[in-house]
Amino acid sequence: MKADIPEALQIEHEELREQLGKAAAAGGKTGEAAQRVMKVLHPHILLEEEFAIPPLTLLPRLAVAPATPDMRRFLALSEKLKASLPRMLAEHKLIVEALGGLMQAAQEEGHTGYARYARKMIVHAQLEEEILYPASILVGEYLRASLEKAHE
Repeated sequence: MKADIPEALQIEHEELREQLGKAAAAGGKTGEAAQRVMKVLHPHILLEEEFAIPPLTLLPRLAVAPATPDMRRFLALSEKLKASLPRMLAEHKLIVEALGGLMQAAQEEGHTGYARYARKMIVHAQLEEEILYPASILVGEYLRASLEKAHE
């Protein structure tokens, strides 16, 4: 497990990638649509794991204790997410569009499990947009304010 990614998100990302691989291996229109999803999803996940998700590992500590100097390294990651947010959201649109194609192809070919998977992925993107990305940015804002206050 990667230390700078909450275990629950890491497991979920692994499961989503595994299911996408199975959908790609299904062949036909479903497989082709899954490969299109993979093409846009893979580089996006790498960015998420590089800078969008790691600040979230601090949430359990920050919920019960003040910020500490060792947390400072997460400031740059949070700032990078904030600056990259328009790009991340634009990529989500492309991913959701590709997932819509997967959902449609899977339904047409009777792969209801892959259609449900595509819907789950769309909901996961919404979770990131509505909760995880803002929380990651807020971690950075909180760290900045707390660490600056500690130096006063």
